[in-house]
Amino acid sequence: MLGPYTTAVARASELSPRLSALAERGSTALRRPANWLQLLQFCAVGASGYAVNLGVYAALVHAASLHFLLAAVVSFAVAVGNNYTWNRLWTFRRERGHVALQGARFLAVSLVALGANLAVLALLVAAGLPKVPAQAAAIVLVTPLSFLGNKLWSFRP
Repeated sequence: MLGPYTTAVARASELSPRLSALAERGSTALRRPANWLQLLQFCAVGASGYAVNLGVYAALVHAASLHFLLAAVVSFAVAVGNNYTWNRLWTFRRERGHVALQGARFLAVSLVALGANLAVLALLVAAGLPKVPAQAAAIVLVTPLSFLGNKLWSFRP
C-alpha cells in the first residue's frame, strides 16, 4: 500500500504531461497574430458584458440593497448569457461546434472565472475599496483567465 505522499507524487506525475501540453497550446496560441485579433474581439464582447455586469451589480447593491457577493453572482449570470451569445456569433464563429457542448464548456470556464472574481472582489472590499469599483477591478483582473479557458477549451474546434 502506498503512503499519501507517494500517492500524491504519482498523481502529480500523471497530471504533468497534461499541464505541459496545455501550457504548450497556450504558448502556441499566443504567438499567432490572428489570436491577438480574436483577443480584441473577446475584449469587445467582454466590454459589453462588463457594462451589463456592472449595471446589474450596481442596481442590485444600491437599489435593491442586495449583499455585494450575491449581487455579483446574479450580475454574473446575466453577463454570461450576453457574453456567450456574442462570443459564439462573433469572436469564435469559425470554431463553431455543438451549441450545447460549447455552452456547457463556456459555463464551466465562466464558473471558474466567477470563483476567481468573487475571491478578488472580497479581498478588494475587505481592503477598503468601494464595492462597485472593486467589482470593476475584479472583472478586469479575471479576464485573461476567462479568455484562455474559452480559447483553448470552450470554443476549440
